[in-house]
Amino acid sequence: MPAGHSADDEIFDLRLARSLPDLFPMLEALYGTHPDFPAFREKLIKALRKGWDDRPADLKRLDLARDLEPDWFQRPDMAGYVFYIDRFNGSLQGVLDKLDYLEDLGITYVHLMPCLKPRPGDSDGGYSVMDYRQINPAFGTMADFEAVSAALRARGMSLCVDLVLNHTAKEHAWAKKAAKGDPKYQDYYLMFDTPDLPTLYEQTLVEVFPDNAPGNFTHYPEIGKWVWTTFNEHQWDLNWANPAVFLEIVEVMLFLANKGVDVLRLDAVAFMWKRLGTRCQSEPEVHMILQALRACSRIASAAVIHLEEAIVAPSEMLPYLGRGKHDGKEGNLAYHNSLMVQFWSALATRDTRLMTHVLGTHFPDRLTNATYATYIRCHDDIGWAVTDEDAAAVGLSGHAHRNFLSDFYEGSFPGTFAKGALFQVNELTGDKRISGSFASLAGLETARDAGEADLAVQRILMGHALIAAWGGIPLIYMGDELALLNDYGYLQNPHHAHDSRWVHRPRMDWTLAEDRAEGETPSARVFGGVRHILARRRATGELHAANPVRVVASGNDAVLAFQRVAPTGVLLGLFNFTEQWQHLPEGWVRALGVSRMWDALSEAEVQPHGGQVVLPPYARVWLL
Repeated sequence: MPAGHSADDEIFDLRLARSLPDLFPMLEALYGTHPDFPAFREKLIKALRKGWDDRPADLKRLDLARDLEPDWFQRPDMAGYVFYIDRFNGSLQGVLDKLDYLEDLGITYVHLMPCLKPRPGDSDGGYSVMDYRQINPAFGTMADFEAVSAALRARGMSLCVDLVLNHTAKEHAWAKKAAKGDPKYQDYYLMFDTPDLPTLYEQTLVEVFPDNAPGNFTHYPEIGKWVWTTFNEHQWDLNWANPAVFLEIVEVMLFLANKGVDVLRLDAVAFMWKRLGTRCQSEPEVHMILQALRACSRIASAAVIHLEEAIVAPSEMLPYLGRGKHDGKEGNLAYHNSLMVQFWSALATRDTRLMTHVLGTHFPDRLTNATYATYIRCHDDIGWAVTDEDAAAVGLSGHAHRNFLSDFYEGSFPGTFAKGALFQVNELTGDKRISGSFASLAGLETARDAGEADLAVQRILMGHALIAAWGGIPLIYMGDELALLNDYGYLQNPHHAHDSRWVHRPRMDWTLAEDRAEGETPSARVFGGVRHILARRRATGELHAANPVRVVASGNDAVLAFQRVAPTGVLLGLFNFTEQWQHLPEGWVRALGVSRMWDALSEAEVQPHGGQVVLPPYARVWLL
């Protein structure tokens, strides 16, 4: 070791050498012809070294532990819980007060929905950030945040926070300087002197929020500029073709990592690179940027992983987990949006053929150094990501099926059990997205008697058993474990009334939570059921995310079947998507590797009847 070179310096050098081949080829492809590239390269290495030097000793130890156990986030003891801080328990201190509740449920991963300082007023639910280095003062201070991260770490829980990469609030310090005419900061954004280029770009762009934020550009007469604003007028798109933006974001990432963040949820990543004549989504440069950002984390904060938020079709989503030259080098996690969409589709139709086709055709059975974040509901709307081609493969019209799903889950289709709300209806395309809580969409809100309420409970528990068994980290959205219903109070809030997604963002009902072990209420039954599912997941090694997932046609359109192929043997997941009893041939089940006929979920032997495995309504079985 050179004189004056500490052990910490040596570790940094080793990590830098490990990840340089993943880092600079990407940066040279992105910025190699930029006149500032040589200086940028030196500044980046300096920023990475400073991030490492500033990293607390306990987090450096965690870096080492996770380097030695790189599958830590793929293990079946991982289970996530996602919530808005203020709607959970008011503040960061309120989060500290309720960690026993999360531990009781079996949670080991906590996603604090946007907690960085947003712009005042409408902030797109907190995703219009004006300061990446401060906490929303409504929730507390950075010291409070560090207290939460330390408390979670002491309980073996990982902390996830959102880092918005596509845009900042127009109130961000960079944007304010740009608005005042500073050319350095104007180059941080996509700003145009005339509408000519925006008009050309607009010809191939889609509108994300056509109802309340039409178009993708905003004209500001006071500064004489047209600014790229994909999502909302107050969210200015960053210019990722400028290496200075990359450097700024790396410094922010390391700052947050050193405050105890374990998982960076990189928001709106698909939109980061712009190319004329395209949708400006998922361009190749996006994946170069994301690989380079991950390499930076591996160098200076190796315990941190990246969750890349890209709610797109499977062929477009999978590259965010690494494909081709990026395989194993890009995101560690990405949302399995298709699993969520297909759950709701099969639940409405009582038919799993489309689900089996999509999940079995478009997804590999395993991923390299990555896995899925699986979920049934989240803070966002449900977009019916069903292609015409996939629908046609099972004899459906894509357009008609998407309309059916919107009508069914809005609650207007005859015979539906669901109650939701439409979101961002696009009259030109016919696109109608849906908002609604898990329980309300599953039928609990409309249940007229104990029998219908029981069916709703069974649907909810089947969904949780599905995401727990699929492979990845199951994410429970706050309140779903208590079967909270839609909250229509959002209509009285002028900041929320235009956005039906607030219908499924209720405030936590701590009275229900305190009574979670009492009686046979739907809330108590769902909480007990979800807690049991997560406990059985922890005890079932076959559910490690590195074990392949293989979808198999069950021969019964009502039943979804898939294998988890582990070195210790096969786990066969069976899910009945109907209110009717269903059956499968015992011989077929045994031929798929099931020898014991033991249900790892209920911890009971499954007794075939007349050579048939019989499944009750909404059954969920993990057969070993």
